[in-house]
Amino acid sequence: MAIFENAFNKTLIHEGGYVNDPDDLGGQTYKGIARNIHPDWTGWRTIDKYKQSPVFPDNLDADVHLPDEVRQFFKNKFWDKIKGDLIQNQLVAESIFDFCVNSGVKTGISIAQRVLEVTPDGIIGPITLNAVNRFNPELFLASFTIAKIARYVHLVKIRPANRKFFFGWIRRAIGDI
Repeated sequence: MAIFENAFNKTLIHEGGYVNDPDDLGGQTYKGIARNIHPDWTGWRTIDKYKQSPVFPDNLDADVHLPDEVRQFFKNKFWDKIKGDLIQNQLVAESIFDFCVNSGVKTGISIAQRVLEVTPDGIIGPITLNAVNRFNPELFLASFTIAKIARYVHLVKIRPANRKFFFGWIRRAIGDI
């Protein structure tokens, strides 16, 4: 069975620290948690306190509680939703998890379901879980990577401002193979 900590640590490499890019529809983002999408995350209160300092955002690294808040958020909002503990192949679980963090749970799971050739409903239930555990992992990873890239191309087509994120998204997708 897949291990959350391994997937979480890999995803954090892509996510970085605090960013507030005006072209990012997610708005302020910390370790991949977008404020416009997850405004109720408890870590935002802590971050808002640190903003008062002239050394912000560097001072966020000094907070001993934020890393655990981030870890719990990712586990509850993403890993548990993909039923990561029940996915047999670590690389498959990591790829689905990372894409869900980047694209949203329903989108990420729906695209994985299309690769698995099960009805895409954005929820990992028994049928999807059985399919993901029976599918050839190498074939899934290759096909899922292509599907992720197609999604990113679509996002740039419908919103040209996303072009600035495109090559980062592609590098992230290709890193899963």
